[in-house]
Amino acid sequence: MSLGLEGKNVILVPYMREHAPKYHEWMQEPSMLQAYGFGATNIGPRTFVVLDKQLVVGDFFHGDPPVEGKSFRGQYVKEQTIHYTCVAMVGDVNIYMIDLEDTQLAEIEIMIAEPKSHGKGLGEESILMVMTFAVENFGIHIFRVKMGESNTASLNLFRKLEFEDASYSEAFK
Repeated sequence: MSLGLEGKNVILVPYMREHAPKYHEWMQEPSMLQAYGFGATNIGPRTFVVLDKQLVVGDFFHGDPPVEGKSFRGQYVKEQTIHYTCVAMVGDVNIYMIDLEDTQLAEIEIMIAEPKSHGKGLGEESILMVMTFAVENFGIHIFRVKMGESNTASLNLFRKLEFEDASYSEAFK
């Protein structure tokens, strides 16, 4: 996927293998496992890595993820360009088509894993950007979220965005 979405405070880039070590580090934290459980391992083709723009070092290039030593729009890509996404990486946001019969329905997830980036509005901005992307590019108009009841940050975020509780499952307790 060749896509980068830039907002006021975040940049969303496709998940790449270079992100795996940091992602794996997050998943070793007991608090992350409790808050996100198995959902945090759902890396897929519509996974965007959330970059905190305040932490981006170097130039940001939209389009295909950079590969060291290859030309990108006439510019030589340096090792630092690859590294910046890992330095600025603070979480991820996912969107899934969950019902092939209902192409207007998608499930979304957000995780801001870096404590230094909590409370900055990055999760809200990321969710709104992905929802806008989904509406404009795929005609999705119904969004569903699943989360554990102990994940108060996500519960508060989605209630702020006027999502309504539709059902409850003991599996997400």
